[in-house]
Amino acid sequence: MILAKTEDWGIAAGLTAATAVAAAAAWLVLRKRPSIEEVERGRRQFLVQSGRLVDGMLLDIYEVEAKGGRTLTMLLFNYRIAGVDYECSQDITAMRDVVNPAEVRAGFPCTVRYQPGNPQNSIVIGEGWTGLRESLPQVHSIEDPDPLDLSHLRPGKG
Repeated sequence: MILAKTEDWGIAAGLTAATAVAAAAAWLVLRKRPSIEEVERGRRQFLVQSGRLVDGMLLDIYEVEAKGGRTLTMLLFNYRIAGVDYECSQDITAMRDVVNPAEVRAGFPCTVRYQPGNPQNSIVIGEGWTGLRESLPQVHSIEDPDPLDLSHLRPGKG
């Protein structure tokens, strides 16, 4: 088919544009959208790979009833960046293979990963990484550099 007239070119361009718009609309309607769990997993993976670390404190671990009768396990923590205090929570319901909620101790320090340009986007637990600590840190004083040496506490012995 040879298009010699200007009208023919206009019709061909219109049909091509209409086909392109219809294809784009079909793609938008039929594409597979990520689930809420997939979006959250991607956010955690992003923070594990590129998030900065800061010290924080575990405030609480609690359960919340969600829609549909589902129970969510939430981890509440806080941290400070550039003089600004942040208090955040993280849903760790799907993270049972990484951490046992019964072993999480409120009041313990933790390590928080956060996004530098968006510090409220933060996590304590992610796939392959956890900021939970097993025990309280041991700080040695200058006067007693060896905490296992108790000879200075026993009078007359030394």
